[in-house]
Amino acid sequence: MTGGPTAPVRVPGAAAAPLVPVVLSLGANLGDRAAALAAAVAELRAADGLVVDAVSGPLATAPVGPVRDQPEFLNLVVLARTSLPPRALLALCHEVERRGGLDRAVKVPGGPRPLDVDVVAHGATLLEEPDLVLPHPRAHERVFVLAPWAQLDPGAVLPGPRGGPVRELLARLVGEAS
Repeated sequence: MTGGPTAPVRVPGAAAAPLVPVVLSLGANLGDRAAALAAAVAELRAADGLVVDAVSGPLATAPVGPVRDQPEFLNLVVLARTSLPPRALLALCHEVERRGGLDRAVKVPGGPRPLDVDVVAHGATLLEEPDLVLPHPRAHERVFVLAPWAQLDPGAVLPGPRGGPVRELLARLVGEAS
């Protein structure tokens, strides 16, 4: 994270509402990756309307996507509950990214970044909008999301048409890689 201590992230719409389980995926491959992830988790823990229940250990992975010539990523998964609707949760994630040094205006899709915070799932919400798809459209094919999630919650299920039991999705990916 850049700069000094910051105030907790405050998000409009974080008033008392039923808590929905959410899965967030965090990654970084520039600078002090572990420090960036730790700072991001601390900001998420301090955010209004979000209760962090579990944080996976870090997982080092090769980059996926079109930009292969970049440093290795450090990833983790956060299981939480939120009163925030999907758009407000996305805004929170974008603010945590911004505080972590990510400038979305110059971000190269699939390229290196100091911090990335993705909403993987928001309860059983199915949503398809230009800038927000739930569950995350590639979660079912990403070991760096599925492996830590399965460790934290062995009975987890990714909702949606490409979803299913997280452990089965992971086993399929690992089987395909061997």
